[in-house]
Amino acid sequence: MAEHSAEVVVEGLKKILLNVQEELDEKVQSKVEKLIAELQGREHHHHHRHHPPCDHDAQRLDDGFHFFKTNIFDKNRECFKKLAEAQHPKFLVFSCSDSRVSPSVVLNFKPGEAFVGRNIANMVPQFDQLRHTEIGSVIEYAVKSLQVDNILIMGHSRCGGIKRLMSLPDQTQTYDFIDEWVKIGLPAKKKVLEEAGDLPPEQQLTLCEKESVKNSMGNLLTYPFVRSAVVNGTLTLRGGYYDFVNGDFEQWKMCTKPCHPQ
Repeated sequence: MAEHSAEVVVEGLKKILLNVQEELDEKVQSKVEKLIAELQGREHHHHHRHHPPCDHDAQRLDDGFHFFKTNIFDKNRECFKKLAEAQHPKFLVFSCSDSRVSPSVVLNFKPGEAFVGRNIANMVPQFDQLRHTEIGSVIEYAVKSLQVDNILIMGHSRCGGIKRLMSLPDQTQTYDFIDEWVKIGLPAKKKVLEEAGDLPPEQQLTLCEKESVKNSMGNLLTYPFVRSAVVNGTLTLRGGYYDFVNGDFEQWKMCTKPCHPQ
């Protein structure tokens, strides 16, 4: 598998050299050629796990897996044997790609407990078979195949994606993907500005982080298979908010019949 991956990368780099060779300066071209040579050499040695002394990041990955293997996998062989046969998670969790808010860490999920989708600002777009199919496929597999009991959308404090949403339109800096993506949360921004436009920006940001979760929960209902499962009582939609400044977590759920607030 590693050999095939290296071959793909090498071919991609070669295409870059062929297509933009005239535009690359000599230093960049030299680095690309060196990378190709390293990858080609690695194809014949990918089974070795020795890394150059300067590759601390590769060592960090090896050390991380060694810790997992020794302290978790080897001590729970029977559990992982069952997981190897099939997964039966109770939760589908959408969380932000932010490195500080891993749901498995924050909510202490064990392997097999949660099917996870992560993206900028933990957003869920409305049902659309032509756009955002990567999100739709996660939801579809979780609901139709895994038959999860819950979908949790977990927002968090100091979210860069929501901050970007609140700052739009911003002519000082543009992004190829982020700006269009966070516009999914425009209804949340609109509500916050209408109801709390006189509050300081930081408070508006916090409100929008939570309101965006509610917006995505509403968007989930535009997926026919989600709506059907919610109406049938086999699926619960949950919202959550992790405040990593104060170490707090709050949650709420969408009810199809009267329910007590959490």
